[in-house]
Amino acid sequence: EENLETLQEYIDWCFDVIVMKKNQNACSPVKSETPSSKRSRPADSPETTSPTGKSFTDILDSIDKRLSSFDARLSLVEILHREFKSLRESLEFSQQQVETLAAENASLRDSVKSLTENVTHLNEENKKIKETVIDLQARSMRDNLVFSGIPESAEEDAEATVKSFIKTYLKLPDDTVENICFERVHRLGAKKPGTPRPRPIVAKFGYFKQKEQVKSRGRELKGTDFSVNDQFPKEILERRKVLFPIRRSLIQKGSRAVIAVDRLYVDGRLYRDLSTAP
Repeated sequence: EENLETLQEYIDWCFDVIVMKKNQNACSPVKSETPSSKRSRPADSPETTSPTGKSFTDILDSIDKRLSSFDARLSLVEILHREFKSLRESLEFSQQQVETLAAENASLRDSVKSLTENVTHLNEENKKIKETVIDLQARSMRDNLVFSGIPESAEEDAEATVKSFIKTYLKLPDDTVENICFERVHRLGAKKPGTPRPRPIVAKFGYFKQKEQVKSRGRELKGTDFSVNDQFPKEILERRKVLFPIRRSLIQKGSRAVIAVDRLYVDGRLYRDLSTAP
């Protein structure tokens, strides 16, 4: 503010000097100024000293310094403006990228949702197909019995071994055993050296009634190391392992529980609540 007041005073003073000069020129003839007159001009004449007591050179230098400072600040402002413009352009580009990524993300999310639905559908279809295959396997094994615990011998005739076992341990009449028709009889799996436990024998009966007749004599094996059971696929065997403890618990409570393939029936009704397994 002091600089502005000084500048204003200087401008007013210059204006007064100009007015005074005009009046002098109008009232007196023009006198040529000689070098001697210039040298004899008083040091405090209006042309060399400002109203504030400062010389024109000091004032001009001060003004020049302030203008230089102003130019420097203006240059800094221009640099900041360019930086701001560059930053804004970068921000706008980033915003466009974000919008593009958001659109792509939305598209990918829709694709993932669609794929998830397809996978869920395929899993359901696969589960149905798997259950169908298991059911077909179980049906193909419905005429089979698995005899466990029968000792193995080299060069054995598996069919003759089974018939001998039925006569001796299941106590069926000889004529009944001789009439049993087998489609196929063999040991399960490859023999493992050093394993004392004999491999089970799978016998496929030619007639379902004969198979059920032999199976019904399984009670004769109570207290022995032998057993006779239906053959089932691995998946059904795993389900039956879960059901056996439940069946035992229900029978102890006085209910009539029966396992049919991979389903448990209690008092004639299908049992579904597996969460009550002991």
